Amino acid sequence: MSALAKQTITEQEFQGFAVTDFPASKRLKVVTLDEATIRAFNDAVSEWTVQGIEYKPFLRFEVADRLDAITNYTLGKFLNATVRDRATGAFLLNYQGSPNVEEGDARTEFEVKLSTAVSHIIGLSNHDAMYGQYYARFTVRNVDDSDSYLRKAHRRMELHNDGTYVNERTDYVLMQKLKEENMQGGDSLMLHLDDWAELDKFYKHPLAKKDIVWGAPKSKNVESKVEHPVFFEEDADGKPLMLYIDQFAEPSNKAEGKYLYEMGESLEADANFLSVPMPVGSMMVMHNHFWLHGRDKFVPHPDLCRELLRQRGHFTE
Repeated sequence: MSALAKQTITEQEFQGFAVTDFPASKRLKVVTLDEATIRAFNDAVSEWTVQGIEYKPFLRFEVADRLDAITNYTLGKFLNATVRDRATGAFLLNYQGSPNVEEGDARTEFEVKLSTAVSHIIGLSNHDAMYGQYYARFTVRNVDDSDSYLRKAHRRMELHNDGTYVNERTDYVLMQKLKEENMQGGDSLMLHLDDWAELDKFYKHPLAKKDIVWGAPKSKNVESKVEHPVFFEEDADGKPLMLYIDQFAEPSNKAEGKYLYEMGESLEADANFLSVPMPVGSMMVMHNHFWLHGRDKFVPHPDLCRELLRQRGHFTE
């Protein structure tokens, strides 16, 4: 990030929100919108339904602008600087009080609008083929018969990057908790690339820059396959950017398989990960190539239910 951007962020006065560090790591910023901001945002976007925002893509940017305007455009400056700066690259966003809407479908509509505003302050969400919209909603239950670990409640979902099997660039990931019932555990797991103890071992490996095939199970509704290396690019300072997930890699020989296996074992054994609880309504937003993310396992309960919303996309100016 440029010196000017750093100066702007450190000297500005935030309006309508506060920022703290996550207790376990200064890399992760905790952004809390105050109740007045949330209520003003709800009033500002009440004329549109979520269906209208789905049908008219330009409304997504108007929703974003109205949230940013309420904070005198200080929120957008901070969120963009935070998510694009390699030293941080992630924020947990929540809010105080209530948006003054009824629980149930109306509250869910509000949450979708809020996540839409945040994602379109920093970029443009890609089409999510799994759900058929610019976002995806999915539920984790106690029993599941899906074809990936996304909905498996009783195992740890390993650290990974999103967007490995699609052609669109996936610069950021947003995960929002819409509701939960009878839930213990399931905290978000995160590991910053620069905190991974064995990064150099795998980044300097002969296969680090070799194309690997990546596909997806049928539930993702993406039939094509793509090829790219795990370390597909470097940032402006020459540091590696990563694009990896253990479930969807399709190694073509034993050497590739061994490289991927050992990488996965190293990531899961690394002690530098964060475990982050998320209350209902909160959202985690991270740079997809600085951070790997996953999910801890849940405590079994016959009526366990958690609904999540996901948006992933690319940065815009």
